[in-house]
Amino acid sequence: MPSKEEIFAKVQAALVDALGVDEEEVTPEATLVGDLGAESIDFLDIVFRLEKTFDIKIPQGDLVPQDILTNAQYVKDGKLTPEGLTALRQRIPFVNLDKFAENPVVQDFPNVMTVGDICRYVEMKLGV
Repeated sequence: MPSKEEIFAKVQAALVDALGVDEEEVTPEATLVGDLGAESIDFLDIVFRLEKTFDIKIPQGDLVPQDILTNAQYVKDGKLTPEGLTALRQRIPFVNLDKFAENPVVQDFPNVMTVGDICRYVEMKLGV
């Protein structure tokens, strides 16, 4: 079982390869989109690299639950409803949504996920 430090190092290497960024830029606090410049197509590469590196399966929608973010039941006037936030928290418990919850504009969601969130997801999948 890898340690949290080993998981971070492997996630960091996967993101450096997938996004073409410098290792120093990939900190636990760095956001994938805002800080590291990830685009939607990059997430496919990131998922592939994480699956291969950690020998895990990442189901579609596990990291970015588009079905919640685009569901009219959960979105009103471009923002997640309280029910939508609850569903999102249940689906991605590894992401700290407190700041996003203050103004849950769906369009801003891509700027929420951090490298640390990805590490927590991998830890959860591996049972660390």
